[in-house]
Amino acid sequence: MKQLLIIPSVDALQEISKLAKDYSLGYEYNEFFVPSVLDDENKIDEIIRQYDSIDKPKYCTMHGAFFDVIPFSLDEKIKEVANLRIEQSIEIAKRIGASAVVFHTNFNPFLNSEEYIDKWIDVNKEYWTRVLEKYTDISIYLENMFDTTPDVIERLSKELCKYENYGVCLDYAHAALSKVNPEIWAEKLGKYVKHVHINDNDLVSDLHLAWGDGKINRAKFYECYEKYLKKATILIETNSYENIDKSLKVLKEEGFI
Repeated sequence: MKQLLIIPSVDALQEISKLAKDYSLGYEYNEFFVPSVLDDENKIDEIIRQYDSIDKPKYCTMHGAFFDVIPFSLDEKIKEVANLRIEQSIEIAKRIGASAVVFHTNFNPFLNSEEYIDKWIDVNKEYWTRVLEKYTDISIYLENMFDTTPDVIERLSKELCKYENYGVCLDYAHAALSKVNPEIWAEKLGKYVKHVHINDNDLVSDLHLAWGDGKINRAKFYECYEKYLKKATILIETNSYENIDKSLKVLKEEGFI
């Protein structure tokens, strides 16, 4: 049985909680990548307390910090802040009971010389190896963001896949905006993918529309999932209750769930 997740909200806990129970959904917490929240311990405590006050799903993930989080920077001060944000994210995820944390690769596709890519792979391998070995009790998923092809994350995954707590989060909507057909992304990364993000867009911008409200080939996604990704959990990555509800109805009508 597929494990689907939705993005909860402390502002709509009752509605989201009912939807989660009706469809047996998990959560992917999205409040904790916001810098102003990460800088406010009281706010963190308050959000966790609100979620702890309800009957949370058994399986949840969390989106980690990603704004300007560059642990592979040449600037040591920036690396320090990036590491702080990553470790904050992991510690919060453990507190709230998440099984995995999603981080962006933040690879810059315009810096595409062979020398830059080789260095990027080496530094990221060293950094994420330390993280994976330090936090063996939680999974770390790296998500394609600005990546225009699956090649770089595939190379990095070959280096990190020996760790059971490592995986790729394939954002199918991001892949649909790239230079490479999303089916190729699924095929090349499938053996590393443990989590998938889906939403819809116009194939031009990352709009996070309800599933079915854009131009992504949904039938092709269903085919790719069954062929390459069938062990991966799936987040319906759209925020409003209305968009989540609409996405679930489309997925059900089209026989995916």
